Amino acid sequence: MSAPAAHDVDALRNSWTKAGQGHVFTFWNQLSPSDQASLYRQLESINPTRVNGIHAAALQADKDAAASTADDIEPPPADHSESVIGRDRDAAEWTAAGLAAVREGKVAVVLMAGGQGTRLGSSAPKGCYNIGLASGKSLFQLQAERIRRLELNANEGKTSAGDGDKQGEVPWYIMTSGPTRKPTEAFFEEHDYFGLRKDNVVFFEQGVLPCLTDDGKVFLDSPSSVAVAPDGNGGLYAALRAPLSSSSAVAQDGAPTVLSDLARRGIAYVHCYGVDNCLVRVADPTFVGFCAQRDADCGVKVVKKTDPKESVGVVAVKQGKYAVVEYSEISQAMAERRLDDDAKGDAKGDAKGDLAFRAANVANHFFSRAFLERVCALDESDMPFHIARKKIPHVDLSSPSGAVVKPTSPNGLKLELFVFDVLAFAERFALLEVDRRREFSPLKNAPGSGVDCPETSVRDLEAEQQRWLEEAGARVELPEGERVELSPLVSYAGEGLERVKGRRIVRGGVVERVEDLDALCA
Repeated sequence: MSAPAAHDVDALRNSWTKAGQGHVFTFWNQLSPSDQASLYRQLESINPTRVNGIHAAALQADKDAAASTADDIEPPPADHSESVIGRDRDAAEWTAAGLAAVREGKVAVVLMAGGQGTRLGSSAPKGCYNIGLASGKSLFQLQAERIRRLELNANEGKTSAGDGDKQGEVPWYIMTSGPTRKPTEAFFEEHDYFGLRKDNVVFFEQGVLPCLTDDGKVFLDSPSSVAVAPDGNGGLYAALRAPLSSSSAVAQDGAPTVLSDLARRGIAYVHCYGVDNCLVRVADPTFVGFCAQRDADCGVKVVKKTDPKESVGVVAVKQGKYAVVEYSEISQAMAERRLDDDAKGDAKGDAKGDLAFRAANVANHFFSRAFLERVCALDESDMPFHIARKKIPHVDLSSPSGAVVKPTSPNGLKLELFVFDVLAFAERFALLEVDRRREFSPLKNAPGSGVDCPETSVRDLEAEQQRWLEEAGARVELPEGERVELSPLVSYAGEGLERVKGRRIVRGGVVERVEDLDALCA
């Protein structure tokens, strides 16, 4: 790999020097031609003036946040909130509306899957992880099969092909990161896209930002490379407008982007979620239908927080705008505040004694395409990045050899956006509470840790599927140690299990077709 031309290097050096970041060229003359080419390509992909602007806006936002008080925070208004719990008739109506939207080709899914399974003891993307089910299915496979089952449910009974063969399909946009993109694409190729059409699975990549000193200077992590970190799951919005073939945050004229692809397909509604929840209802028709019926531009699915000490962000209204408020921002008194003693509850799931701030965030969102187009066009100063103070290994610029310093305490900044930062721009907001047991079991921790780990994921998924069988009228009488695992291809959320009504399920096993249930019954 040859070094870039001298005049190109001079032009790039001038742009970085003008931005006050010329130190990134400190070791240039010592680098080999291939290392010079590598550093040149990296620096060319970063706009130092943009980095300076992001840093300044983040510092101001950090200062403003420190000045805010708990008085600025209130629970979301009841007229924007509903619950599926105890609302079977309403839930059925929302589900029908969501299925109609899928059938009409109006629904797409965006999956945030940039993380690696490092804490799980795996170097592969987290979505590739086998959580320990008898079938050996990965998180990606479970979610792909839910999409396939949903498409079948939405198109059930359709006899006319007049609307085209692609009607009723759900395109799946998978946001990866630099380290996970190639292995994610290879995993899908290896498994033939889990039965989905290849052109309905679109991979794109979230961006990175340089790591900075407290005063905004870019760190080098080697003499020939800038230290960078992912820009957070809120990097989604820059990635949606970036060319699909690039991780650049600036779209090239005419190059296809996720946003343009959504428009090309006629998508109206987008369901967005994180990869690590084994219970996630992908493109959930109940949630989509609920938000669509309300003409919401932005919606959030939440679970009920019952323990004031639970370390979880909650959806609230902060300074008059919707937000996810971290538990550290709420005083103990606010965290413990409950509905008034004389509250009788209402049809929306509120009950006497519920926490006032109980709408726990689970990274599960609805967006209209029009809303995404609007927020993706915002100036970056309108949605400032958050500051995370971290220990950042870096090159000592005063060292002739470029020695690496490994700090023992936080020495710099990483900048990131959160996917929920756009809630503040919602004009028509909707909040839907669901049953935590049935829809939320995150995979965060290593095997054997006992909390949010592979074992709890399997436990929660098997428990939910047993509830489906019992609600369908079966008596589940399994020998100790045996379990039934229902493929998502058999049932999306408990529907289609009528054949077990009045029967005893006495054997465990993996059920890939509904007919396979017969072998498990007495």
